[in-house]
Amino acid sequence: MNESIAANLQRVRERMAAAAERSGRDPGRITLVVVTKGVTDDRIRRAVAAGATVLGESRVQEALPKIKAVGGSVQWHLIGHLQRNKVNRTVGIFDLIHSVDSADLANEINQRAGQAGIRQKVMIQVNEAREPSKHGVLPEGLDALVRHTSALSHLSLEGLMTIPPPLNDPEGSRPFFRRLAQKAEKLRQAGMPVCELSMGMSNDFEVAIEEGATMIRVGTAIFGPRDK
Repeated sequence: MNESIAANLQRVRERMAAAAERSGRDPGRITLVVVTKGVTDDRIRRAVAAGATVLGESRVQEALPKIKAVGGSVQWHLIGHLQRNKVNRTVGIFDLIHSVDSADLANEINQRAGQAGIRQKVMIQVNEAREPSKHGVLPEGLDALVRHTSALSHLSLEGLMTIPPPLNDPEGSRPFFRRLAQKAEKLRQAGMPVCELSMGMSNDFEVAIEEGATMIRVGTAIFGPRDK
């Protein structure tokens, strides 16, 4: 596919700005996480040269060689499921982990971060659609996990993340995004540190922005379809 990564990145930013304007928001408050799953090092470098500053990977084992190869001053976010046996290869490498979904995982990250002498930034993944095939804490367990995670001394809880069911119509994602935003607002009112909302991908990021997303995770709209 001969798409221009730079042009695609610019189009995504224009769509982000338009969605923010429609909802009366500051586009500068929304972070674009450029998803590099299945993308070669060379094409990632082209995205960075075009202005990408935050890169997201789903798998630790795929991310580590890319982080070494790409270098530079970009941030790397882990946006996929994190197994506890891979925490030691993750803490201090990724600027932000989007996918904490249990107290046990939070404890493991906290322990490793303590050993490294850092505070690891994390988000809690919520299975808002209750899909058996998806990871994430169920909505009824969110409050307890937020309180537990926020109390751990070597973690910095930044916010919440969700992935809605795959739908052809982006509008179908809106209820899931709205419910997560409402949960975040209630938690903030209770004094919990959940300022960030990671939600929205290539097919629905504009709807996510309209519903309050502060981070969107976009790969296909920038790099084109990739092999699974």
